[in-house]
Amino acid sequence: MKRALFTGGGSAGHVLPAVPVMQALIDGGVAVAFVGSTTGLEEQYLSGVDVTYHGIASGKLRRYFAWQNLTDVFQVARGLWQSFVLLGRVRPDVIFSKGGFVSLPVVLAGWLRRIPIVAHESDFSPGLANRLAMPFVDMLCTSFASSRPPRLRGEMQHTGSPVRVELLNGSRDRGRELLEVEDGQAVVVVTGGSLGADVLNAVVREAAERLVERCCLVHVCGPGKRVAMQLAGYHQFEFVTDDWGDLLAAADVVVSRAGANSLFEVLALGKPNLLVPLSRAASRGDQIENANFAERAGYSRVIEEAVLDADRLVRAVSEMLSQQVEWAQKVARFEALPSVELLVSAMHDVC
Repeated sequence: MKRALFTGGGSAGHVLPAVPVMQALIDGGVAVAFVGSTTGLEEQYLSGVDVTYHGIASGKLRRYFAWQNLTDVFQVARGLWQSFVLLGRVRPDVIFSKGGFVSLPVVLAGWLRRIPIVAHESDFSPGLANRLAMPFVDMLCTSFASSRPPRLRGEMQHTGSPVRVELLNGSRDRGRELLEVEDGQAVVVVTGGSLGADVLNAVVREAAERLVERCCLVHVCGPGKRVAMQLAGYHQFEFVTDDWGDLLAAADVVVSRAGANSLFEVLALGKPNLLVPLSRAASRGDQIENANFAERAGYSRVIEEAVLDADRLVRAVSEMLSQQVEWAQKVARFEALPSVELLVSAMHDVC
């Protein structure tokens, strides 16, 4: 393999897990390119990675009726043509798709050009883009050990989900120093994912005064969702990049959405965690499936978004802080797969 092309987009979850795989290939002398949207959102997540970025037109894939679906058909068609031309110019030996609406035109163009395709599905069940791509994929790699999806014609392999090296190498001492935490004080990190979570944000702010009596509260609320709020012990961030590994390392409890990437990060780091999955009213239910898996395995505590309020949040966090040792022992049973090595091997196998 001399050249590899990666694609995915729409959120950080369709880009960041691919970063350690890209870096492993780059370290092995492979030239890597990435195809994302023309907005450049995905390019922001690739800062510091030696990849060539290409933007294409991409219509959003919706599971509900909207008039934009009519116009986005033309955007997808335009993206398909752009991808076909781009692949003829870049001539990759293999395509790696991380899903998201940007990836589908690239996968279709790759199939038309007979380029081997490896797709990775983070969630317990495939998202819409990956479901549509199933007939064109040579190898589907999954985060969870799950049944074979309908319409998949290629091979299937359970690889787990890659976790960025900088997260695995985070320093608890550096994180506590950044927060100026007193000795013996607990740290609770709350994150709604790269785009933030309005419901979770509102409940956290309502509960903040009571939570800071028990801990130093770190709240990652999402871009543009920061509010004026002065409270000792409450640290608010829109998004964290360089220091994220250190803040997670410092956490005694993590409160998070149940996106697969966030889930695998906290499990790989051995963090006691409270999951608040996105409801079916606002999603296809993938986070509920992820959270149910983690709860059944004993790795996580779960509160459904429909019943989440400040009282339940304070009570759950307080109980988990009081039971840190027990929860740490539960999470320690999680066995992380060598995901980067397995994914790199899968890409070599299909070439």
